[in-house]
Order: sequence, then structure tokens, then C-alpha cells
Amino acid sequence: MITMLSRNWWVLALRGVLAIIFGILAFVWPEITLLTLIYLFGAYVLVDGIFAVISGISSYGSNERWWAALLEGILGIVVGVLTFIWPITTGLVLLYFIAAWAVLSGIFEIVAAIQLRRAITGEWLMILSGIASIAFGVLLVIFPGAGALGLTWLIGAYAIFFGILFIVLAFRLRGMGREAEMEPVSRA
Repeated sequence: MITMLSRNWWVLALRGVLAIIFGILAFVWPEITLLTLIYLFGAYVLVDGIFAVISGISSYGSNERWWAALLEGILGIVVGVLTFIWPITTGLVLLYFIAAWAVLSGIFEIVAAIQLRRAITGEWLMILSGIASIAFGVLLVIFPGAGALGLTWLIGAYAIFFGILFIVLAFRLRGMGREAEMEPVSRA
């Protein structure tokens, strides 16, 4: 199982890098229009969903709970596609799409981390990213009146934090894979 996870460490790292890029763009262009925000969010969630599906499918057979990453990915793809289909939705509808995606993704991340706790160290990073996702979604529901600028910065901060956590987790998995390769094989 560790071999499979460590072999695909780059998928988590790439998800993290994409999240950080998305977050930086949200800060660099704070005057972003709602339509641009919709397309950026749709692209991010769609690409993130595709990589989560790849992660879930690649761990099929070696991980009993491969379905958690697969469901997270399918959810991301569905929300991303819906975002492109209805680009003129109001800011409030977009806000609830983002909030629902964040809460559900967070739940799936926590479930996956709990299932992996015996197989990897550092699963707390995945749990922390799940908690951050849920907290982000709840904050969006509690404060729907936040202006476009505030929403842009909140999304940017969340994406950067999420991205950093996934990159750290990816490199921990990569290191674990190298350690496993270096261990001498016992001969019986």
C-alpha cells in the first residue's frame, strides 16, 4: 500500500501546486469579476477532481477505501462542469456551490485519512486539510454577504493553505517510498 501511495505522490503534489497557483491568482487580481471567478473556480475544481479520480483509481486493489478519493474527484468534476454550464449564476449560488464542494470534499478527505492512518505517517495533514475544507465551506454559508473582494481573498487563502498541506503530504509519501525501497529485503 505504501508503495502505491508513494509511487503516486506526484498527484498530490500537483494538486497542491494547482491549488497554490489558483490562490495566488485570486490575490493578484482582487478586482476579478464574478464571471472570471466562476471560470477560475470551475477550472480548478474540474482539474482537482480529475486528479482525485486518478488517485482513487490508481489505488484500487491496494487500498480498501479507494472509493473516497474517487467520490471526491467525481464531486469535483460534477461541480466544475455545473459551474461552466451556468456561468451567469448569481454570486450567492456560486457561493453555495463552493461551500457544498468544500464541505463534502473535506468529509471525504477526513474519511480517506482515517482509513490510511495505519498505512502512512502524517495522515494528520490530510485530516487538517479536510477540516480546513469543512471550515471554509461553513464560513461561506455563515457569511454570504461578504463582498466579491472578500470572497476572492478567502478562496485564495484557502487554496494556498490546502495546496501547501497537500505538497507537504506528497513529499512525505515520496520520502516513505524511498525509505521502503532502501530497506533490505529479508531472505528466508
